[in-house]
Amino acid sequence: MSKNAHLRGVIAAIATPLDDGGRPDAARFLTLARHLLGNGCDGLNVLGTTGEATSFTVEERLSLMRAVAGSDLDLARMMVGTGASATGDAVTLTAAAAEVGFAGALVLPPFYYKGVPDAGIADYFRAIAAASGSLPLYLYNFPAMSGVTYTPDLVRTLMSALPGRIAGLKDSSGDLAYARTIAAISDELAVFPSNEAVLMEARSGAFAGCISATANLNAGFCARAFHDGDAAALEKAVRIRALFDGKPLVPGVKAALSALHNHAGLSRVKPPLVAASEAEKAAYAAGIAAEGEPN
Repeated sequence: MSKNAHLRGVIAAIATPLDDGGRPDAARFLTLARHLLGNGCDGLNVLGTTGEATSFTVEERLSLMRAVAGSDLDLARMMVGTGASATGDAVTLTAAAAEVGFAGALVLPPFYYKGVPDAGIADYFRAIAAASGSLPLYLYNFPAMSGVTYTPDLVRTLMSALPGRIAGLKDSSGDLAYARTIAAISDELAVFPSNEAVLMEARSGAFAGCISATANLNAGFCARAFHDGDAAALEKAVRIRALFDGKPLVPGVKAALSALHNHAGLSRVKPPLVAASEAEKAAYAAGIAAEGEPN
């Protein structure tokens, strides 16, 4: 397994549209996924943080996974978030991801108990791996949310415990020194920072690409940067991301999607998140429009 063996490039952490009852709106999700894959995204991260995965029940997550698998979308271009605080839930979700054919599972560490030994997290992953065949497992490092860091030592422990199964890591810590350290552990690891600003560095092979919330909105610019080395396009992508600095990211991205796709329901979020205001929505849309068309 190498850095280029599986997913790479511009990957949107796709938002999950909600229906009137606050459940995943599968039809609207599929429409958005087709749009993103047709307009600059090399792949999608389904049911990640931007997708509000941990706010859904296991059955709601499984329902959306099955809807994606039963569609015309190319699962070879998709990883799905399957981490959970309960090992049994993570096992159920990851086994389903393998069964229906996703390209990989993005796995949060068990996040309720803090300060647990690495051996405990390794046991969590052994249970997941045993139930999911040969499905590539990607570690999801987001300590600001989970309270748990995939330290370099823990990554090495997991790779040793599960040879050939740990395919990579998504890093949402914002610490590029950390991401570079993880990428240097092994050529087997495909490391994806969460900020598209790294795409030029990724072109050189330092990273496999990026997995970004704002790629829901700027994927065309990101694709020109990663695939063509277009520095001006990357500047546009980074300015779009900066529109959300200091603001709630998931409600903001969903509000912008609502404006861009002219569908009010796209701005709905699950509690405890709160939807952006109409004024914020208009400001995001104006900021994105100011960068022009990406193609």
